[in-house]
Formats: sequence, structure tokens, C-alpha cells
Amino acid sequence: MKTIVTKMEETNLDNDVLDKAGEILRNGGLVAFPTETVYGLGGNALDEEAAGRIYEAKGRPSDNPLIVHIAKFKDLVALVEDISENAKILMANFWPGPLTIIFKKSKLVPDAITGGLDTVAIRMPSHPLALALIEKANIPVAAPSANTSGKPSPTIAKHVVEDLDGRVDMIIDGGDTGFGVESTVVDVSGEEPMILRPGGITAEDLKELFGSVNIDPALDYGKSDVAPKSPGQKYKHYSPKAEVVIFESDSLERLAAGIKEKYDAYVDDGYNVGIMATEETEEYYEGYCSLVVGNRAEPISIAANLFKKLREFDELNVDFILAEGLDELGINLAIMNRLKKAAGGKLIFID
Repeated sequence: MKTIVTKMEETNLDNDVLDKAGEILRNGGLVAFPTETVYGLGGNALDEEAAGRIYEAKGRPSDNPLIVHIAKFKDLVALVEDISENAKILMANFWPGPLTIIFKKSKLVPDAITGGLDTVAIRMPSHPLALALIEKANIPVAAPSANTSGKPSPTIAKHVVEDLDGRVDMIIDGGDTGFGVESTVVDVSGEEPMILRPGGITAEDLKELFGSVNIDPALDYGKSDVAPKSPGQKYKHYSPKAEVVIFESDSLERLAAGIKEKYDAYVDDGYNVGIMATEETEEYYEGYCSLVVGNRAEPISIAANLFKKLREFDELNVDFILAEGLDELGINLAIMNRLKKAAGGKLIFID
């Protein structure tokens, strides 16, 4: 398959390209496009064959549900059986935006989209290009992250091309995405909303609305036998070629010292090693192979760069990535969720 790769600025949308991309989607083809979180791989959410093409292009297990994207509130009605009061509150406050809501699906939504579940995950992105594309297609668009399954999600088009060139019909290069990790997924079927996947809408944001919020115990990687219910949480995800190990400590100085000690041990054993540092600790790693992911005081900078830095370590051909852990408040919960998935739960605490 010859993949069309085209550039477009979100402030200067090309209607001819969007018309072509919409036609591809309506006809069952696949289009990768930027959202405010990561790049998505879009297909017709009402077409089982299109769903199959998404799974095939990504190498994604077919029991891993896909998130359906819509551009208008009225588009939701035909896709779900009912809209609860809690769902209406979430939609009023966070749509368009990086929030996915779990609904009971209608018969219109194929089982291939939902991984055989009787629920469907739906969100309305805020990215102007994504909204324009969905409107042009005039269909709901299923769009998981536009990477091959298991690899770090793409936040720039270059990484989409690396993974999916020749596997999809079109890739729209809209520049860097904004937030950098996938949307928050919330189940509102119970009395209290439950976060199934943390993202840009934080637990603290939800507590302001509802007073309290539950967090799926399956998110506690390696400490729960509960099966995840959210897209992107069932299988190992976000993994570079290198093995990722997370380090935590109550002191940044001790944290850096422990990471350097492990780094030296790996190097002595003949391995190539990289350190994922923050601006606050960069000075500790002079003379070591390190990349700065962002600023701890501005966690959005870390979220925006996380997947990009994991892929940069692949380009450096390292065998191990030694990553600094964060507290799990606010956006850091989403960052640590992705890091723990990338590390397969490998975490070392340094006293």
C-alpha cells in the first residue's frame, strides 16, 4: 500500500486534503491524524472491516477496545443506549477535550470496535484538525494511537511514518501534539465515576465536580489481579526497545546517586544505558548518557515529551533506560501509569 503523507497546520486547514481524508474513512480506509493527546489511527467506527484493518495495521489484539471519536454532541445519541446525569456533567465540563467516557453501546456499534464488550468508549477531541476531519468524514471515527502495538504512542508524525508507512492510506502531519499522553477514560455506570485510565483530566479535576472519584484497582500495576477494563490498559504498552527501570526516592540527590550506581553496574556488564532525567536533576548526570524529559514543577512538559524521549533512546540504541519516578498527584498519575506500563512494573525505591 502506498501511504499518502501530507502536512497541514491546525491554523490553516486544507479542505481539499480533509475532503480526501474523509472520503478514505467513509470508504473503509485508514487515516492517521493528530489530536490534542497523541496521533490517532482513524477508521470508520461503524464498519467491522475497517476495525479489522486498524487491528491489522497496528498488530493490536482484537479484544482490545477502540475509542470512538465524534465531532458533535448530537452524534453521540445513535451510538449509546442512554446518557447518564454523570456523563452529561462530564461532557459539559470536558468536551471537547482529552476525556473518554464509557457508555452502554447501541446496536449500531459493531462488536469489533468494542472488543466484544457491551460498552463503548467515546470522546470528542479538541484539536481543530481532528474535529474538522471527523466532520468531513461525517461518521464516528474509531482511533487508537497511531503506532504499532506495544510501542510508545506517537506525538509527532515522524513516529507515525516509522510505524505505519505502507500500512495505512494517509498520514496527516499536523506537527507536535499538545498533551502527549492519551485521554483520561472514565466509567460513569456506577454511583461514583471511576477512572479506568488516567490522562489530561485528572482525579483532582473530577473530585471538584463529584466530590469523590474511584480509581480502577487494575491501574496499580503488578499489585492487582483485577483485569483492566479500559482501552490501552490490558496489554503491555508504550514500550521502547530498551528495558525500562523506574527509580523512586524521597530525595532527588539520593535518587540520582542510586541511578548512577545502577548505570555504572550495567556499563561494567557491557550494556548501553540511558538516563531519563528532569531539569531539576540534569546536573547530577554530567558525563552520563541522559535525556531531559521535562520540568518537575511543570508536569505537562514531562507528559508532552515522555513518548518522544522513549523513542529517542531507541535511536541511541541503549539496552536499559533508567527513569526517574514522580509522585502520582495530578497529571503525574498519567505519566507514571505510562512509565509503569513501559517498564512492565519494574520499580526500585532508593532509601
